[in-house]
Amino acid sequence: MTYPTILSASVFLLIVFAVERLCRRSGVPSVIVLVASGLLARPMLDSVGVTLGWAGTLVPIIGTIGLVLIVLEGALDIELRRERLRLIGATFLLATAGFVIATVSFALAGRWVLGLGAVQAVLLATSVAVISSAVAIPSSTFLPPKAREFITYESSMSDIIGVLVFFSLLGSDGTVSGALLALLGGGVLSLLLSMLCALVLLLLLLRVSGPIRFVPLLAGLFALYATGELLHLSPLIMVLFLGLLLNKPSLVTRFRPVRLWVSREYESTISEFRTLVVELTFVVRGFFFVLLGYWTDLSDLASLSAWLGAGLVLAVVYGSRFVMLRLMLGPAAAGPLMWIAPRGLITVLLFLHVREAFSLPSYLNGSIMLVVLASSAFILIASYLVNRQVPLAAPPDAPPLPLPDDQAPALAADSDAEQARSEARTQV
Repeated sequence: MTYPTILSASVFLLIVFAVERLCRRSGVPSVIVLVASGLLARPMLDSVGVTLGWAGTLVPIIGTIGLVLIVLEGALDIELRRERLRLIGATFLLATAGFVIATVSFALAGRWVLGLGAVQAVLLATSVAVISSAVAIPSSTFLPPKAREFITYESSMSDIIGVLVFFSLLGSDGTVSGALLALLGGGVLSLLLSMLCALVLLLLLLRVSGPIRFVPLLAGLFALYATGELLHLSPLIMVLFLGLLLNKPSLVTRFRPVRLWVSREYESTISEFRTLVVELTFVVRGFFFVLLGYWTDLSDLASLSAWLGAGLVLAVVYGSRFVMLRLMLGPAAAGPLMWIAPRGLITVLLFLHVREAFSLPSYLNGSIMLVVLASSAFILIASYLVNRQVPLAAPPDAPPLPLPDDQAPALAADSDAEQARSEARTQV
């Protein structure tokens, strides 16, 4: 059994690698192909008498590891500079507004349709109100750098807000006042502890020498993350802070005692660490989404109620996003950024917690999967718009997309004519 397992895992990773490469070239989000592969694999394995009974246990574990790695990878790609403050404010406002609108809408639907209590309805609504950075960040590679940075900030902040609200409600006494108290206290405590833990992990990397440096850092990160989750805090803030500090150590090294700790090889060290994180993220994402597809019951996807529920979620998410982008970033915001609001890994993880806390109709399992697949497929629209050179709803300070080739000569001719007229007026 040992060697067949090793062979199966190796072949699986090679197939996932091929899928990622093909999807990147074709523009199809790899999430769709991986989940669909898992959905098709279940009846095929059942027909030969093979059952993966451990899939349900591994899905939340692998998903949590993947969430941490993906947020860390996104933070390592962010350049934290003073001129980015406007971008940070815009993405935070958009993430918060989108989360609140979606949560309120879905919570009202949960109370009226499912007859849930107030806290239960908000818990269920939170799971589908969060943008999944696990899907958004890897799927936004076709965007210009500034727009991709916008998506990284927005999706990471949406994850953090959603996790903080969700676990504050889950750890409360079931009343609105108790939930608000837990949210306020948990938010402040999460922020302070996250800054402290991220600083300690950064200093650990700066001080440790030798060939073994990254494994202790990642082990400490996952240990602190698990501890934060057990205490119902929001340790994703710590992951985000750590990535930002690693990418810009000058935030800490400006203090004289720490300045001497940064070696000349720091840039190459961070480059190696970033490569390791990307490789690990690839492995975890591949296993998670395929196992998620295998774990899903196809009968849940065939339910009419599942399709109606998914349609309601998608209508609220993208309708509100269209309005918010137009109000906050201008009319051009109804472009590619509108379609990049996928639900994915974090949605599934939070929904699993909800399903453990109280009973839900089985068709909601299908609704969640349909929302994940459809919202990932909508990213294809964004890719199409970018390829067509539609003006991008970019974040503040982002340059517009270049004009199509057929418009550039006309613009240059108009500019030359205007310059000639100006020179003629000057001579007169």
